[in-house]
Amino acid sequence: MTCTACASSVETILKHTEGIQEVSVNYATATVSVTWDARITPQGIDQALQEVGYGLVISTKEVGESVREAQEKNYQQLKQQTLGAAIATLPIFVLGMFFMHWEPGRWISLVLCIPVLFYFGRNFFVRAVQLAKHGQANMDTLVALSTSIAFLFSTYSTLFPEFWLSKGLHPPVYFEAASVILVFVSLGKMLEERAKTNTGTALKKLIGLQPKTLTRLTSTGQESICLEEVALQDRILVKPGEKIPVDGQVLVGESYLNESMLSGEYLPVAKGTGDAVFAGTLNQNGSLEIRAEKIGSSTLLGQIIQRVQEAQGSKAPVQRLVDKISGIFVPIVVLIAIATFGIWMVFGGENALSHGILSAVSVLVIACPCALGMATPTALIVGIGKGAEQQILIRDAESLELGHQVTALVLDKTGTLTLGKPKVSSVWFNDKESSLDQASIEALLLALERKSAHPLAEAVIAHLEAKDLPLVPVEAFENIPGAGISGRIEGSRYFLGTKKWLLTQGIQLPTSPLEIEKEATEKAQTLIWLCNESQVLAVLGIEDELKKNAKEVIESLIKMNIAVFLLTGDQYPPAKAVADQVGITKFQADCLPADKSNFIKALQQQGKVVAMVGDGINDAEALAQADVSIAMGMGSDIALDVAKITLVNSDLAKIPQALRLSKLTVHGIRQNLFWAFVYNLIGIPVAAGLLYPAFGILIDPMFASAAMALSSLSVVGNSLRLKTRGLD
Repeated sequence: MTCTACASSVETILKHTEGIQEVSVNYATATVSVTWDARITPQGIDQALQEVGYGLVISTKEVGESVREAQEKNYQQLKQQTLGAAIATLPIFVLGMFFMHWEPGRWISLVLCIPVLFYFGRNFFVRAVQLAKHGQANMDTLVALSTSIAFLFSTYSTLFPEFWLSKGLHPPVYFEAASVILVFVSLGKMLEERAKTNTGTALKKLIGLQPKTLTRLTSTGQESICLEEVALQDRILVKPGEKIPVDGQVLVGESYLNESMLSGEYLPVAKGTGDAVFAGTLNQNGSLEIRAEKIGSSTLLGQIIQRVQEAQGSKAPVQRLVDKISGIFVPIVVLIAIATFGIWMVFGGENALSHGILSAVSVLVIACPCALGMATPTALIVGIGKGAEQQILIRDAESLELGHQVTALVLDKTGTLTLGKPKVSSVWFNDKESSLDQASIEALLLALERKSAHPLAEAVIAHLEAKDLPLVPVEAFENIPGAGISGRIEGSRYFLGTKKWLLTQGIQLPTSPLEIEKEATEKAQTLIWLCNESQVLAVLGIEDELKKNAKEVIESLIKMNIAVFLLTGDQYPPAKAVADQVGITKFQADCLPADKSNFIKALQQQGKVVAMVGDGINDAEALAQADVSIAMGMGSDIALDVAKITLVNSDLAKIPQALRLSKLTVHGIRQNLFWAFVYNLIGIPVAAGLLYPAFGILIDPMFASAAMALSSLSVVGNSLRLKTRGLD
């Protein structure tokens, strides 16, 4: 399928095929969901589509993989065809523009134009014929008709120049017009296919989060099996460093799991007997025995994959204005050309035939879709290039077109508004009541944290390693998952962990750190307590630092009349703290991936055009659902693949800039289309001979070709003006 009209045709054809009950075509993923009965088979469905120029990929491989292979093959084919056409067109263009009166030049152009049109560009003619069979027309029809008419007319002039010479005219040829049009349109098709191919990359990486093999526990021992072989209620062993293969429950063991793919938060979650675990999450430092309760597509990850796929297909790409009017424009131009020829034959007098042919061809040439076809892509190319200069990578033209319409913007917290890196932001030392000074307490902290596998330990180590602290040996080290660590140093026992755990150790907490605790809670800091067996020695506040320009960017977006929302998988206190700091009044905490996606759906149902900004695996579903998806360049590969716009340096200030770039680009597209149509509205009647009766003015096809080139130049020139426009 090459456009949404193809998807609509496939759906219509299958709905009227005997034996098919329900049909839903997903253009973005190139798949069709069909409910059928015994009267037809998949092979029969394929045959029904083959008769009208489409077909199914029937393979023993996984559907998505087969589709991706077919798309990649089609893209490579388009790439080769476009490159080949461009190479052959270059000498045709040079000969046609600078050596138009050189006799051998026409023959060289004829020879080179044949492979450009009928080998490299054959798909345009095939699709035009297929559409004609169904009484439809689009850009392919316009390209096929104009290029073939220009080619046939030029070929006749080359083979039989005496026809024109006998009338005192130089034989007109338009090989360069035919070939240049095809190259430009082919380039646009190639870029579109590349975008479609990239769409499947995100799904492939999501699927890759699941391990391909796992260890199943049996009555006789262990066995390694493929993921597809696992069954409900199987007992599975997950070793440190392995991914959880299914959704289930922990039966034996304790460990920390990295669940950032679900919550987006950097802190691993402690898991023990009876706790739920989810497919795709990473087991960090302990062995777990789990019972499989959901497998395959039933797992939470499987549901995310399915919803991402559905969301990508639910949004039909923006239908180009040129595609909408092509269905009327093409037949109207053909009718005008035929009418022009007929009128000249009736009222043209002695020069009726020559004037009729020249005028009819002039109409077709001047209506050639070069400017019309270039109006949108040239503005998009310049807009995309300008975005790249500003560290805004735009992978999909639809997002660039929709950006200026955004009325609601949804932001993730960790890694988007914040840096996503824990940092020690406040420290309280009890060096006055304790027998130890601050340096000694810091040495104890560093010694214990170097033994810890907890991710917050890295923040503490980074904070202390810059200081010249003595190395202190730790003995009898213990790690209590979800609570803290302890160890014996120089004969004394020390504890480092949560307040809740320390209270269970019978340690009395003084008043001073309790005041610090209140302040830290308001700032959404995570507190770590260091104690000996009788008193608190130190309290550290660790937080995810807010990006410096976050507040200014939010204010800028609000001034653009955009409603801003914060959705995070983090808990309520840190979510509220961040929202308050940046000036966001509407936020939700404890959000799973589906919660974010459903929130965006609700906004869309209210008529809002929604942009989503995220950086994690847990944001992929919401990014796919949003009308405009923006990923931070330092985020996960999956988020980058799903999102259609990437902020390379993860700078929040680029968000309003991207939306302003969209406004400028769309304004340029509208101007281009306006001028392209003005040329046609003025040029077609003049080419038909409207001015001949009153002023004796008749446009030669050569001048019609020049007018067409001028319209193209005006479109390109107007598009290039985007480069000089500011985004701030």
